[in-house]
Amino acid sequence: MHKIKNRQHPHGQNDILKRWSEYIEDLFYDTRGPTPTIESTIEGPAILKEEVEHALSKMKQGKATGPDGMPAEAIVALEDLGITEITKLMNIIYDTGEIPVDMKKSIFITLPKKPGTTDCEQHRTISLMSHLTKILLRIIMKRVRNKLSPEIAKSQFGFVSDSGTRNAIFTLQTLMERSVEVQKDLYLCFIDYSKAFDRVRHEDLFKILTKLNIDGKDLRILQNLYWEQEAAIRIDGEYSEFKPICRGVRQGCVMSPDLFNIYSEMILPNINDHKGVKVNGHNITNLRYADDTVLIAGSENELQAALDIVTEESGKMGLELNAKKTECMVISKKGQIPTCNIRCKGENIKQSNQFKYLGFLITSDARCDIEIKKRIAMAKDTFNKMSPILKNRNISMHTKMRTLKTYIWSVLLYGCECWTISNNIEKKLEATEMWFLRRLMRISWTDRKTNEEVLQLAETKRSLMTTIRKRQLKFVGHINRKNGLEKTVLCGKIEGKRSRGRQRTTYINSLNAFATKKRMPNNRFIQLADDREEWRSMIVDACTRPDT
Repeated sequence: MHKIKNRQHPHGQNDILKRWSEYIEDLFYDTRGPTPTIESTIEGPAILKEEVEHALSKMKQGKATGPDGMPAEAIVALEDLGITEITKLMNIIYDTGEIPVDMKKSIFITLPKKPGTTDCEQHRTISLMSHLTKILLRIIMKRVRNKLSPEIAKSQFGFVSDSGTRNAIFTLQTLMERSVEVQKDLYLCFIDYSKAFDRVRHEDLFKILTKLNIDGKDLRILQNLYWEQEAAIRIDGEYSEFKPICRGVRQGCVMSPDLFNIYSEMILPNINDHKGVKVNGHNITNLRYADDTVLIAGSENELQAALDIVTEESGKMGLELNAKKTECMVISKKGQIPTCNIRCKGENIKQSNQFKYLGFLITSDARCDIEIKKRIAMAKDTFNKMSPILKNRNISMHTKMRTLKTYIWSVLLYGCECWTISNNIEKKLEATEMWFLRRLMRISWTDRKTNEEVLQLAETKRSLMTTIRKRQLKFVGHINRKNGLEKTVLCGKIEGKRSRGRQRTTYINSLNAFATKKRMPNNRFIQLADDREEWRSMIVDACTRPDT
């Protein structure tokens, strides 16, 4: 196999590589013991040719090679012969537990978080590993996932099947909106961990895995890989020395998300007994997307107690909270937002009225208006950057519209499944759509053309709001059939009493207003969503039917 050797370095390159080598060694250093003994029986079914084929089909083409220099395309090009030989190799590794040296090594590529930074900590590291290692780990991941998944709490949305950032955002935003509706203040704490994935202790991780009844051979492969792995930094084609990686989940490994999730489950169950927000009798104390954690409580004291427990339990597991980046927020309908004075490790936690959670702006009034306006501004900025293409007279209108919807609408509609859209916001979105069209066609306001005339010239119809509603209805149907925490928060009862007078527009009310315009069965979304075919048919019919 291809061996990595350090070539003659230019002046100063040795010092840079040496500093990076020291940084990697310090970052991943841990006083762990020798490879622990596996108490369970060392057994497991042989790796099948079909498993290798499935793992290969999931691998992306064009990816950089690892230390062995073997690209995925070369493995795929061997076709049946390659799959047969790889299956034999995987079974030898699986039966003996001995992993070739190059399959245990990784190459780190550095990317600066800020332009021009020279601080190692201000860089992200991307790991390149052998494609053969990826095949082996994907096979093992498929085998052990059924035993890991039941241990993951419903409040964890990161790296979980049928979930994504929109599920986490929707659950938090809906919980805030419904709490405000019944005049119930919500106390939130957005926790920031310092390099959470790099601080996982291997001994603690494998103690957890041992209790899950994983096959001995699967456990042995993972254990040997973690205890014998090494990594080097590559800068300008030059490599540092390989250093042992003594803690943290493997970067670039398909199993890392599952392993981190099961590791983090050992921290947060200890706060489940604390009073959070009860929805249909379900006590919600936290929401998570991987290491992005939100603690939820009904009062300042309860939030402080939950934060103290999380800080203590995280420390036991080797994870460190970054008090400077951790922020708290009070969600309230009151004109004067209550103060929240909580502390973490002796430092005061900053209280904010706005916080960007998973790319979505959470505000203390539980509204989406600022987030939607921010998205509109971002989409317009992206449009202006692409204006040489989008305003080019030599490009057809059809191509321009496809480009607009692919690149500009993607920026605008991130998280739109979670938006509660009022009449004023709907008008702003419609105005934004016309802003795009007028500039695509180079129509100035001085031309005095109405929106209807612009649409006729473009040979199109308004479709932005229809697209948003379609995505929202599809999402509501999905979470209803999934029957998870999202549905509980959307449909469950929260204790409290509405205020007098006109109520705010809520998510469901916003969809009901759309249903009325489209002559859909009002207030029956949840019941109809159980039937997937009827639900899809209703959405298509509603999105093609003109307003009443």
